[in-house]
Amino acid sequence: MAHTALTIATDRIRLPHLLSDTRYRDKTLQAIAAVLILTVLGWLISNTLTNMAALGKPISFGFLFDKAGYDINQSLIPYSPESSHLRAALTGLVNTLVVAAMGCATATVLGLFIGIARLSPNRPLAGLARVYVEVFRNVPVLLWLLLIFALITEALPPPSAFRGADHTATMWLSDSIAVTNRGVFVPSLSFTTPGGAWMLVAAIIGAGACSFALARVADRRQRATGRRPGTWLPALGIWIALVGLAVVWSGPALTVPELKGFNFRGGVHLRNSLIALWLALSLYTAAFVAEIVRSGIAAVAEGQKEAAASLGLSPGQTMRLVVLPQAQRVIIPPLISQYLSLTKNSSLAIAVGYMDLTGTLMGITLNQTGRELEAVLLGMGFYLSVSAGVSVALNWYNARVQWKER
Repeated sequence: MAHTALTIATDRIRLPHLLSDTRYRDKTLQAIAAVLILTVLGWLISNTLTNMAALGKPISFGFLFDKAGYDINQSLIPYSPESSHLRAALTGLVNTLVVAAMGCATATVLGLFIGIARLSPNRPLAGLARVYVEVFRNVPVLLWLLLIFALITEALPPPSAFRGADHTATMWLSDSIAVTNRGVFVPSLSFTTPGGAWMLVAAIIGAGACSFALARVADRRQRATGRRPGTWLPALGIWIALVGLAVVWSGPALTVPELKGFNFRGGVHLRNSLIALWLALSLYTAAFVAEIVRSGIAAVAEGQKEAAASLGLSPGQTMRLVVLPQAQRVIIPPLISQYLSLTKNSSLAIAVGYMDLTGTLMGITLNQTGRELEAVLLGMGFYLSVSAGVSVALNWYNARVQWKER
């Protein structure tokens, strides 16, 4: 009996069985493919390192700590030409994340309304929404970017017009916002207390988290009792308390832009390049989001809408409370791809002079240092990390909103 068991065990590890036996064939082929891929990858890396060393350019990332020596026209973090290339890359990274976040938010809201309008019984409204979708998604985003940048530069008045020579050039909101062909100038907050800005941001995040927790508690109470307690008054109190304390403690002061010389001084300067890139990415991506929303709404059974109407819900309530919560299960997966596409399309920023990661690390830094391989690898790693992070976050949310099978 022991001899039989030994024979069976010996038969199981014979090499021919790894390919002929269906129990092991798939894993064997996967292992062979993995070995081949790793071998080729190792050869490529070794060959690249050898050739780079022969050219006198061994792989090194020490250039990141050298002085950058160039200016960045739009910076949300402290930066000067005396900063390092690493600081310049971080500045470009922040600029990329900011315009991507702004574009995703705007494209989502705009695409939602256009997608709903595509299904409207109002034929002119539905027709306009369809024209918008067809026009924007069939023209390359780069052309929209250049067109919007040209319109902003040529159509808006120069700062000198605000001296009174052009009566159509007026500031908005009690002379606190100026829209010019050099960009938009808006008020800014300055803080007397060190760390006041971070304190205010923390208060806003904390108030938002508390409001979200209140909404979750109200949802559980509604599922348990059928009645939803009011949350807006406690949430308002939390916002007033936290943000009010942060404002009192940090002592913010409002700085309004003023025309001095040939341009405005003070406040925050949103340059044409940022505005054009934001609008182009938002308007272009919104066309695709609208089609995703339209297909998601169309996937909801008509019986759901009829049942909501029989309960006396208005069309707006039906869309908000019945249709969209069910449609988001269809909308979210393709929406992830649109967010990733928008983030990667933001690399076109250099076409209008907006200094994102492509313009800093893979642009000026690459040309100054000659470290093209290292710069491109770092840029690829950044975009890969952002794409993976967005995918993980939205896939987690998608898993939470899917119906649970019993």
